[in-house]
Amino acid sequence: MDTNPKTADNQWYKALGGTSAGLIAFASSDGLRWKRLQQHPVFTEGVFDSQNVAFYSEVEKQYLCYFRTWTETSCGNFRAISRTTSKDFIHWTDPVAMSFGDTPYEHLYTNQTTPYFRAPHIYLGVAARFMPGQQVLTEVDAKQIGVDHRYFGDCSDAVLLSSRGGSRYDRTFMESLVRPGLGLQNWVSRTNYPALGIVPTGDKEMSIYLQKNYGQATSHLQRFAWRTDGFSSVHAGYDPGELITKPVLFSSSSSSAACRLMLNYSTSAAGSIRVELQDATGRVIPGYSLDDCIPIIGDRISRAVSWQGNLNLEE
Repeated sequence: MDTNPKTADNQWYKALGGTSAGLIAFASSDGLRWKRLQQHPVFTEGVFDSQNVAFYSEVEKQYLCYFRTWTETSCGNFRAISRTTSKDFIHWTDPVAMSFGDTPYEHLYTNQTTPYFRAPHIYLGVAARFMPGQQVLTEVDAKQIGVDHRYFGDCSDAVLLSSRGGSRYDRTFMESLVRPGLGLQNWVSRTNYPALGIVPTGDKEMSIYLQKNYGQATSHLQRFAWRTDGFSSVHAGYDPGELITKPVLFSSSSSSAACRLMLNYSTSAAGSIRVELQDATGRVIPGYSLDDCIPIIGDRISRAVSWQGNLNLEE
């Protein structure tokens, strides 16, 4: 769905689709009946055998498209991701290869990059990590589950990517977001590929969808749910634990809005959380010490921290 406020009334939905010859731009007023915006491809420089994810960025004020390409390295060629931008969905810039910081290259399919629904300035991708030649099944195993003979010599899982725009992905978490799991049918070449989107499925829950049992008669989509905003967490055992964050800058979104520290947390009945504010040198800010903080107990997606009844951090 096109969130560009300037889009025409008959183009509320847009899509890019096509073949190796290039991507065709489509538009629709209702998501059911589509028309080409022009007959010939609007973009041709890429490998288009995967999802070509396009959306309007409210932050960058332009359309973005993330798609699959090849990247050559000293360790070989890798399936990677590139990005192109457009002001009108017709004219697209030359592709720019996405970087991944200091992390090693991996084969990535179906990048599925979209703005996070609770923070649209952050783009999140749930990508398929393809491990060519990493074979788990034997020929006997493959025959047992009825998998296509071409699709059991490799395996895949789902990983998390993030970006704040531009040509860089952050891969803070290299481990699997969703492991293949029990069952031989989950260890074939292209199973565990994510569908598009991290979507809210309740007030306290968000979900992703993964394709399972690729190349088999039992192929299907499976939903995986976890806590809202629950991409990562810090855990303390029964003994108390301590976490010191990097410096954080607080500012209110408007002159009338209070500036507060909100926590997404879950404690046991015996547990609690307290927060102390320090300056960049580690000195306690008066009035915001651990002793001033009212202990937080319970299980909430979002709750403001209070220091002796004071919630405001603007001063």
